[in-house]
Amino acid sequence: MEITYNSDNLIPAIIQDAKTKTVLMLGYMNEAALKKTQETKKVTFYSRSKQRLWTKGEESGNFLNLVDMQLDCDQDTLLIQVNPQGPTCHKGSDTCWNQTNSSSFLSELEKTIEMRRMSASPENSYVASLFSKGINKLAQKVGEEAVELVIEAKDDNDDLFLNESADLLFHYLMLLQAKGFRLSDVERILKSRAENNRK
Repeated sequence: MEITYNSDNLIPAIIQDAKTKTVLMLGYMNEAALKKTQETKKVTFYSRSKQRLWTKGEESGNFLNLVDMQLDCDQDTLLIQVNPQGPTCHKGSDTCWNQTNSSSFLSELEKTIEMRRMSASPENSYVASLFSKGINKLAQKVGEEAVELVIEAKDDNDDLFLNESADLLFHYLMLLQAKGFRLSDVERILKSRAENNRK
């Protein structure tokens, strides 16, 4: 990339969620930050206040995982698409404009589950209490909900069927997180299968 840096040898970098297309933050990069970002696949900026390279998430763990990088038509601004690992803003919000970065209600639900798993006490949160009992209990709960759904599917009560469906999905989302995955990982596999079936 032929980059046009400003007088401080920096280039502004707009950070965008690769999936939702939400703009998360604006940072600045020098040549070293850009190189480190490309090498590590974790977005690194040049901090003007600290006067050093700064990898987003180096303290919080909320990394910005690089997906794609594009230069604008004047070659003086970068658009960097990422998969954010947690909230982007240092104040705890999804974006530096205090916006919610979500493509669906299920994404929001996954975030709620994660927050309760990480910070709520088992005494005060059903989610935290279930996580505290371990993977075996979570897997067992998903099995129980699946059986209840099958039973309701054979009856004519649509309301009960839909409620059991919601229970199963909710507990499945918890089990996915316990295994270190998200619904997007399952979605990726389904998309891959669909693409392979078109061939």
